[in-house]
Amino acid sequence: MEWDAIIEKFPEANILQSPEYGKMNELLGETVITEDFGGFGRALMIVRKAKRGWYLEIPCGPLIDFKDKKAVKAALDKIVEVAKREKCGFVRIRPQLLATPENLKLLESLGFKKSPMHLAAEHTVMVDLTKSEEEILASMRRQTRYEVRRADKLGIKVISGNSEEMFKEFHAEQVKTAHRQNFIPPSEKVLLAEREAFDGSINIYVAETAEGEKIAYGLILGSGKEADYYEAASTELNRKLPGAYALLWQAIRDLKAAGYERFNLWGIAPAGQPNHRYAGVTTFKTGFSDNVVEYVPAHDLVISKVKYLKNLVVEKARKKKRHL
Repeated sequence: MEWDAIIEKFPEANILQSPEYGKMNELLGETVITEDFGGFGRALMIVRKAKRGWYLEIPCGPLIDFKDKKAVKAALDKIVEVAKREKCGFVRIRPQLLATPENLKLLESLGFKKSPMHLAAEHTVMVDLTKSEEEILASMRRQTRYEVRRADKLGIKVISGNSEEMFKEFHAEQVKTAHRQNFIPPSEKVLLAEREAFDGSINIYVAETAEGEKIAYGLILGSGKEADYYEAASTELNRKLPGAYALLWQAIRDLKAAGYERFNLWGIAPAGQPNHRYAGVTTFKTGFSDNVVEYVPAHDLVISKVKYLKNLVVEKARKKKRHL
């Protein structure tokens, strides 16, 4: 099934099930497998060859109608077949299903268990790009709207592009940001693979002072109906100047003009978790929209108990260390 047809049938589909994401992983040397389930769905699967054990990852998928028991069984049979063929210890999925009690019970009934690690922005904020600019501004938190207007008064400008030079500059600044904020940034190799795979649908946005001093950076890409605020970085100036606000507002306007229907701000902290690694950006992101979306968490389907338990020990320790 072609990607355009998938998007029409599954409008919730996003970049992590797109052909571009598959190509990006292939550029990085990963084994990527795409399976069509007899025309009723599809899954882009990646064999993750971690030192702790191989597993099959299906981020934001599989794209199937989970209410159709026959379709779900056929899809899962095929997925398990692929996992066994690729010598994977387990399958990890994070479907585009809302985190309702019914959906959580459904995954459990299919033999899945909650994963110790997250996968693909389970808690996020969506900006509705089908609204007018005036409506989007009006729906922002008052302080956010104030900062957007203050940025304009201060003469902060936002530029964007996708040259290799801009990606390398972004990576260098993100490394500094990561050191200050204690997170692990993607490598330059990963960023350049994303640039090549997504081609015209990926851009680095940069907010600058009127004098040209850099304030904030954002990597924004899209596929289908959704665009994503996928990565970010900032300089020390962002603490006192509303550069990130100007950046996101310009991105919203550009993405709306390009025909995207929603803007996924890609990751906030779950409610009641002040030590979560996304806690610092949650207030900022929720200021742009009160449409907070919670998807089901990542779930695992065990293929080999021995391999899975080995992985489980490592991931639980890693989760604790990273405050996830």
